[in-house]
Amino acid sequence: MATPKNAARRPDMRSPLVLDVSRLGRRPGAMQTIGQTVRSPVRIGLDLLAIEAGAPLDLDLRLESVSEGVLISGTVHGPTRGECSRCLGPVTGDVEIALTELFAYPDSLTESTTEEDEVGHVIDHTVNLEQPIIDAVGLALPFVPLCQEDCPGLCPQCGVAIVSAGPDHGHEQVDPRWAKLAGLLPPDGEPS
Repeated sequence: MATPKNAARRPDMRSPLVLDVSRLGRRPGAMQTIGQTVRSPVRIGLDLLAIEAGAPLDLDLRLESVSEGVLISGTVHGPTRGECSRCLGPVTGDVEIALTELFAYPDSLTESTTEEDEVGHVIDHTVNLEQPIIDAVGLALPFVPLCQEDCPGLCPQCGVAIVSAGPDHGHEQVDPRWAKLAGLLPPDGEPS
């Protein structure tokens, strides 16, 4: 059985990214600012680099009532942790995203003329910022994080991180075309 378009999923009120917008009412021009630090409810980011679940997220947001819904704009800042894509060493940093998102009122023209996943929705006088933040952080993080710009990676022979192996690290390699001949040579130190 198909569900009606306006029967959107109820937000999890325990999530710190679900904001109450009832104080704005439906009065265009009404505004509210939010400046607070909340804990990330889930891991947000990519496979190698992300904001961990429980990490602090600094929200600096402006909520404005407009004729079609609630416009949320501002920044979200959080610490990132992960691993280098070349040497698999730890990588830490910060990510800051600019957020501008419209949440449509139920039965508004915007809500009725857009696809369900194109625009957020005001549900029970709340808006859920989790998915817009997940999307923006995913686009802001580097797909190939590095511990340093010129990370040399791992030794292809033994897998040791080249940075920690030292300058004298190396492996004597015999060209495979000469490997059979190398077996004919006497061991080092013996007379021929």
